[in-house]
Amino acid sequence: MFPIGPGVAMHLDVQNLKSFYYRTQLGRAAQRAIRGQLLDLWPEAQGQTVIGFGFAVPLLRPYLAQSRRTIALMPGQQGVMAWPDGLPNIAVLAEETQWPLATGMADKLILMHGLETCENPGMLLDECWRVLGPGGRAIFIVPNRSGLWARRDRTPFGFGRPYSLGQLETQLLKHRFEPERHRAALFAPPSGRRFWLRTAAMWEGLGRRVSAYMAGGVLLVEVSKQVYAPRRSGLRESVRTPLGVLEGITGAKPKPARRGPRSPVEESPGVAWTGAGSPDFAAACAASKRRSLAERG
Repeated sequence: MFPIGPGVAMHLDVQNLKSFYYRTQLGRAAQRAIRGQLLDLWPEAQGQTVIGFGFAVPLLRPYLAQSRRTIALMPGQQGVMAWPDGLPNIAVLAEETQWPLATGMADKLILMHGLETCENPGMLLDECWRVLGPGGRAIFIVPNRSGLWARRDRTPFGFGRPYSLGQLETQLLKHRFEPERHRAALFAPPSGRRFWLRTAAMWEGLGRRVSAYMAGGVLLVEVSKQVYAPRRSGLRESVRTPLGVLEGITGAKPKPARRGPRSPVEESPGVAWTGAGSPDFAAACAASKRRSLAERG
């Protein structure tokens, strides 16, 4: 049985993960299969910043020589180890939802044993979105719900929340990621027997051709970062009639005449105002004058 780390039931201990991937034949076979699919999607990272989260170090080594910067983040509940051996350490202990990285820093982001064991997957995805730069890409590697590896607790893929392809893509879309490509890996059974280990490469090739998503032990989903244009007030109204300045060519729109101040005659009680241009204007003025003289007399 693959033991879990102390204190938190969802997280695996870094020493157990290290032992599986570097000291067991099954772990090394799993490492080769997943890394082969990753390199098929991302064959190079020349001059780019590559970030790994969870326990992604088995997949980061091909990018060490060519990338501008490579950083391996490991969650505090899991623990951290020095990596890579024989080179300056680039592994960092970090909170799951508060990474010590600048916004938009990553060109490539890889998560393995990070999302399925996280206590707050939504907040983790928001942090991934923050760290990923414009035009950057991320790959999420999770246990396949319908695969054999999620049903065996002798490997690290038997812990946490497994996903189907639809479930994973729905959650990524909800947190502003756009799924681009997806792959599967680990088509051989999670067994350490010699026959399955020797034929693992054959099963990987056969599985990708026959049932790419049903039988694979893990899913790899590549996403890009969605960046929406900001909304501006009044933009929709202004665009609705963009050629209003030309409307006078076909016909002018009638506008109400501007009315001036009311005259003393208009303010006189009992007199119907008919306008200065009316034929009854003089008569109205005379009636108003007679009424004024009568009031004085």
